[in-house]
Amino acid sequence: MEEVRSPGVFWGLGLNDIEQKKIESVAMPTYRLRNWPVSKLPKTRDVQEENPFIIWIPWRVWDNVSDNVQRAVKKWEAPHKVLILDKGRQALEFDETLDQGFMSVVRSPLTGQKIQEVLFRAREVHSLYEDIVRMAKEISLEREIITHKTNNLIFLNQIMAKAVESLNPTTILNQAREDLNMLLPVLAAQGVFWQQTEESSIETELFLAFHEDQAVQEKWVGLLLESAAKLSGRTVGSYQLTFLMDSKSAENTESLDPSPETVILLPLKAGGENFGCLALFTPGPVNMTKEQRQVLHSAANHLGLALKNALLYREVKIKADYDGLTRIHSRQYFDERLAEELKRHQRYGYDLSLLLLDLDHFKAVNDTYGHQVGDTVLREVGKILQETLRSTDFASRYGGEEFTVILPHTDEDKAWQLAERLRDKVSKEIFTVGGKTFRVTTSVGVASMGPDPVSRKTDLLRRADHALYLAKAKGRNQVCVSLSAREERARG
Repeated sequence: MEEVRSPGVFWGLGLNDIEQKKIESVAMPTYRLRNWPVSKLPKTRDVQEENPFIIWIPWRVWDNVSDNVQRAVKKWEAPHKVLILDKGRQALEFDETLDQGFMSVVRSPLTGQKIQEVLFRAREVHSLYEDIVRMAKEISLEREIITHKTNNLIFLNQIMAKAVESLNPTTILNQAREDLNMLLPVLAAQGVFWQQTEESSIETELFLAFHEDQAVQEKWVGLLLESAAKLSGRTVGSYQLTFLMDSKSAENTESLDPSPETVILLPLKAGGENFGCLALFTPGPVNMTKEQRQVLHSAANHLGLALKNALLYREVKIKADYDGLTRIHSRQYFDERLAEELKRHQRYGYDLSLLLLDLDHFKAVNDTYGHQVGDTVLREVGKILQETLRSTDFASRYGGEEFTVILPHTDEDKAWQLAERLRDKVSKEIFTVGGKTFRVTTSVGVASMGPDPVSRKTDLLRRADHALYLAKAKGRNQVCVSLSAREERARG
């Protein structure tokens, strides 16, 4: 692994005078900016000799250079590459940004705040990689001095190398489960990560293997949330659940019932503070030697650095996954999650239901009380969804005054009961404006897929929308269930 030298030089590739002056005004005198003209772009040897800390590349330059130049720039792994999007240019998807080799994206015009944010992120990543390099050196030294630890050190090197290959936490955790089997039997590697939101509370994200048994899943949720509260010293304010789509661990889901003898909890640290906990599930009690425990904790340190790095990069995508007003998931993330659940339904054949909710006469609320009051109503409905649904259910704002709820492992009868409960709660909520009170109601469409394979290709969203239309047509403030796929074909 190459040694990471101290930062001191910024590069620009074809920056205009305004961009160059703005970067210099923020970076100098700590950093020196070297702006390369488009007609004479740097070579790989220039990167090796000068080792720039950050490279600023406008989209207008990147989009016009040759494929050979783009490939060469992507191979420059050490510098923190920043893409400057032209004003009005459509933003790139998160995965597309990474594929292009960029670690940060800012939109023109550049401001001091934007440049400072990029610099802060680059320093954090730089610090993480310095830690990794330092650990690699320590491991190499141990290998030379203590020959009998060679196998353990090879194991640690593999854990570290595989972990830093990806910026996706689920990929890192799935790979860790496979690699850790070289040291001890591991059926599942799951985890919980958190961020402090207030002085006494945290927001958490749980990464779980898929559990067909709802009771087993709830045990894991409780265990990981309890670990997060204990390690952080704060209460859990909210949590988000993400499934690890790993086929090998999915084969063992029936045996993943946690117990004190079969779960190994490994705190994860970055910057001296706990930010997560890795939960390893073993088929039975494991007796490890002192050296094995040390190796396992070293592996956890490597994984912690990689996971922290991945979570930093996911932060931008996570923000895009949530609706800023209601604090529940966005339409874009709903589309992704529905596709995932449909694939899982096709694979395992469990029940799957979808609710589509629409607030009745919502335009009248905005016209009568103003859009700020309308926003308050939408926020409250989002809160009702969060408080009413199970941890496995998935609520999102579909658009305007429409909301969706994905209900895995839920048949039509239970989906209807939940929809009716939501409808009732919304209708009973009282809003007060200027001494006057009012209520809102909602109409709900329900569509379900059972284990019957003939229904697997049914357009679930279309059927839920049709059921919502029926609820509206029948007078609103009620729940309607769609026809099944078989019934639709029989009518057709």
